[in-house]
Order: sequence, then structure tokens, then C-alpha cells
Amino acid sequence: MYWTAWASLSLAAVLSCTAAYMGYAMGQRARWREVLIVISGLLALTTAVLSVATGTPGHSSHVPTLYVVMLSCIFAVSFGGPFTELIFRLAARNDSELSRKESDPSPLRGGLWIGLLERAAIVSTLWAGWPEGIAIVLAVKGLGRFSELKDHRAAEQFILGTFSSSLVAAGSYGLGLLLL
Repeated sequence: MYWTAWASLSLAAVLSCTAAYMGYAMGQRARWREVLIVISGLLALTTAVLSVATGTPGHSSHVPTLYVVMLSCIFAVSFGGPFTELIFRLAARNDSELSRKESDPSPLRGGLWIGLLERAAIVSTLWAGWPEGIAIVLAVKGLGRFSELKDHRAAEQFILGTFSSSLVAAGSYGLGLLLL
């Protein structure tokens, strides 16, 4: 069952990379992107369940640690962007500003690249055994966005994006630990 868990996370990483490649999709393409993200998330949960079910302390995984670290980093970076966008869409459904068009630009420019770097930094600091680095990453992000957060829409997007991005990075690290 261990190899099934490994294959499940590998497939989740491939699907999330595909969803990330689709970018800011509209219409039917956006629906397929959401489906890919949901399937990726379910595969990641399957990985966690299978890893816990088969894991025994000190059990040898026969997979080099480098591969586990790389796979969890790839999953964190690729899954986080589309997942965060899905969170934004779900939050917008409950928002009173439903009349605005989907194509309105985000109040926070550069969020895609900031999110990619944020997730890469968080998962890297966790794998390096330096969880204090998360505080530095989030502090730098907050200071960089401070002047833009006067707009309530930007502040809401900042909070949702930071939480979802950080949770994906930490969860990917946890999945990697389960596979070791």
C-alpha cells in the first residue's frame, strides 16, 4: 500500500501542475481546472490515509529522501495557486460584490508569483528543519503588502491567500513526512 500512496501523491502533483499550467481560466476551462484541483486534493488525502494506514515507526520506504522532498515541494508550489484561486471563487460567491465581472483585476498585483515563492519558501524552511522561517516569510510578505491593505477587498484577498497558501505548503510537508 505504500507504493499506492506514493503513486497517489505523484498523480496529485501531475494533476496540480496541469491545473497550474491552465492559468487563470475562464468558462469551461475554469470548470476543468476546478475539477483537477478537487481530484488533486482528494488524491493528497488518499496519500495521507494510505500512509498512516501502512506506516509503522522506523519502516523503510525504499524511496530516496530527495525524491520525497522534491515531490512534496512540487505539489506545494503547483497545488497552492489553483487551490487559492478556488478559495477566492468560493469566497466571492458569498460576497456582496457578485455584480462585478470575473475579469476584474485583482486588487493585489503580482499575487501569483508571490504565492509561488511563499509556498516554496515555507515548504523549504520546514524541510530544512527551521520552522521559524515561516514567521520571516509571512512578515516579509505582510510588510511588502502593507500599503495595499487599506482596501478591504485587498485585505480579505491577502488573508485568504496567505492562509490557503501556508496551509498547502505545511500540508505538503506533512505528506512528505508521512511518505518517509
